[in-house]
Amino acid sequence: MSSGQKSSKKPLSVPARIDLKIGFACNNRCRFCVQGDKRERFGRRSENELRKILEQSRERYDGVVFTGGEPTLHPALVRLISEARRLKYRSIQIQSNGRMFAYRDLCMRLVEAGANEFSPALHGHRAELHDFLTTVEGSFEQTVAGIRNLKHLGQFIVTNSVITRSNFRHLPQLAELLVDLGVDQYQLAFVHPVGTALSNFSSIVPRFEMIEPYVKAALDVGISSDKTVMTEAIPHCFMDGYEDYIGERIMPSTRIFDAEGVIDEYRRYRLVEGKAKGPPCEKCKRDDICEGPWREYPERYGWEEFRYFKKK
Repeated sequence: MSSGQKSSKKPLSVPARIDLKIGFACNNRCRFCVQGDKRERFGRRSENELRKILEQSRERYDGVVFTGGEPTLHPALVRLISEARRLKYRSIQIQSNGRMFAYRDLCMRLVEAGANEFSPALHGHRAELHDFLTTVEGSFEQTVAGIRNLKHLGQFIVTNSVITRSNFRHLPQLAELLVDLGVDQYQLAFVHPVGTALSNFSSIVPRFEMIEPYVKAALDVGISSDKTVMTEAIPHCFMDGYEDYIGERIMPSTRIFDAEGVIDEYRRYRLVEGKAKGPPCEKCKRDDICEGPWREYPERYGWEEFRYFKKK
């Protein structure tokens, strides 16, 4: 940590886990969705297939993330969570857009089944902004209600907010809302320009140099409130002084069960296929600890804005 940086809770360590995409149906249609047209091309996985994956993965992995698409739309979700608890998975997370959590009865059933971590997504500090990004009117109110329901039930809440051209200037206000809602941790994730986000690149993907002061201000909101805060997919050269809050430092070993195959180790995928290094990285003393940007970013914007930390 750089001198003078405020202290806060650091990102929590997470057990090795599987990321289980149980279906690609979704009740939002986000302008930045990385899944793109998968909702049209793929259905949901069968309950039997998902049970087998849970059984076969347990020896190696202590955590499971149920995701999609929107996992709360899968009719077997509660039973699958019960199965994960029976198999003694230590961390059972639901990664969701959060809208179905507005139904308290569903929240209670998920908790009773064994879910112990909830990751709803909130992308704006006001309904107009969030609903613009999800393209669904009322989605903000439902997600906020869902967070309140989960908080009332005493659940551990880790929110995710995707950084886009439309919302980056309002990240500090979004952080204030998340603190007011009482979330345990929030993550600010730079948009991954694939799927729908790639199709909408010019209107969705901001430049790192534009977002840097707003990201740091949003982190400061959580730091000063003793919240656990982190970023994802923002290179070190735009996080100077905030290195302890770079999420990639503590991301666990993760195996992803996607529609088109299995990614055995997500970190290796990020380093080999997902992200890129350029000329500034070769001169940077942090090259060995920084993953670089998603590769689609410099393919469109180039490397000129990237700074490097001089090697001694």
